Amino acid sequence: MANQYFENTPDLEHELKKFDFTLRNHNLNFISDSGVFSRQTIDFGSRVLIEAIDFANIPAGNILDVGCGYGPIGLALAKEQTDRQVTMVDVNLRALDLAKQNAEDNNVTNVDIFESDVYKSVEDKYALIVSNPPVRAGKDVVTAILAESKDHLTENGELWIVLQKKQGAPSAKKLMDKTFGNVEIVTRDKGYYILKSKLI
Repeated sequence: MANQYFENTPDLEHELKKFDFTLRNHNLNFISDSGVFSRQTIDFGSRVLIEAIDFANIPAGNILDVGCGYGPIGLALAKEQTDRQVTMVDVNLRALDLAKQNAEDNNVTNVDIFESDVYKSVEDKYALIVSNPPVRAGKDVVTAILAESKDHLTENGELWIVLQKKQGAPSAKKLMDKTFGNVEIVTRDKGYYILKSKLI
């Protein structure tokens, strides 16, 4: 069986790849590797999510990126929102090492990057939680990211996620509505849904 990006496979042979990408008007340099999600370039869903996030109604406070991979979402937001601290968590140690390297290479210092299985090692509360959930890790993981986010948001904090329609966006929408009492489809693009809920 092939190694999955949501597993830890430290002995997997390295295939480093470097590329640039402009996100939220900042040109960022990335290093990716084998054994991490979307190693060739920033995946389309993450790009749509990154560009869709609107801070106009998000309260002051910090940001949490759940399942950060090598860091595109968290680092793009941290680069722009320099007055906010961005916590980035993942279970994949190789991805976390890359995220730390990418933060350093892009002079992003307002980040805290560490291992956590969903929220297990997360203690703080955040004004914004973002995630491109690891669908291949299974429905239970995706459900936990959505349902347990409520316990890690500050008042009026928001959860923003991206999911493809065929990978469960409609059921995620129902779960978010049940959890928060509200949900909004912010945008749809090529089958990807950007969903948000607010803790009120």
